[in-house]
Amino acid sequence: MPPSQNPTNSEERINKFLARAGVASRRGAEELISAGRVRLNGSLVTELGTKVIPGRDIVEVDGAAVRVRSDRMYMILNKPAGHVSTLNDPQGRRTVAELMPETDHRLFNVGRLDMDTTGILLLTDDGELAHRLMHPRYHVSKEYLATVAGRPTEDVLKQIRSGIELDDGPTRPAEADIERLGDTTSVIRLVIREGRKRQVRRMLAAVGHRVLALHRVRFGPIDLGELKLGETRELTDAETEALIANAGLGGRVE
Repeated sequence: MPPSQNPTNSEERINKFLARAGVASRRGAEELISAGRVRLNGSLVTELGTKVIPGRDIVEVDGAAVRVRSDRMYMILNKPAGHVSTLNDPQGRRTVAELMPETDHRLFNVGRLDMDTTGILLLTDDGELAHRLMHPRYHVSKEYLATVAGRPTEDVLKQIRSGIELDDGPTRPAEADIERLGDTTSVIRLVIREGRKRQVRRMLAAVGHRVLALHRVRFGPIDLGELKLGETRELTDAETEALIANAGLGGRVE
């Protein structure tokens, strides 16, 4: 079947399509086309402005079909305190489902935040991506700001950076720095690459600093930016591409 010649509202440039699929950046996709490595419906793509119809046209890079992701939705929520990270709660507590936008997509949250923890929570209907992001094999980073009791020392930070012994085993080395140092309370910035239950709170308690407030500011390559508590927004194409690549999906071609 030859490439479609009649433009429609569902068409998009092939470099954008490849970027959304996580194959390469838009510029990188253009380089793949120029190198003669991209085919559309069996025909070699020679024009950088070639259009494709996701879900109908077959795009291949080096002979491998590119999986279409145009029917998926990727969002983030800035979760406020007081909501549990489930869609239904048998105890009748408020859930993140109350904060999700109305959509035909069956969104679910990737991982969880404690009821009292605030910050970024990823929402999607892409089950394969969600599995990768939560799997410890891929070491997806999560960044937190933890308000703690007391005045942490450099020795405390070194312990966190080396790994903390918890009741379910030692943690992997984490990044830890002082964001604000006070006499009675301080703020520590931590980056972990695991997803154990209440891990940050347990790590800090183990080194003598009770967590008073915990806010997650980044999940993988995606940060909250100016998103307000309780609000959601869709990821941009660039953010979606980065997230898919971070999870090792998309058949990225170098």
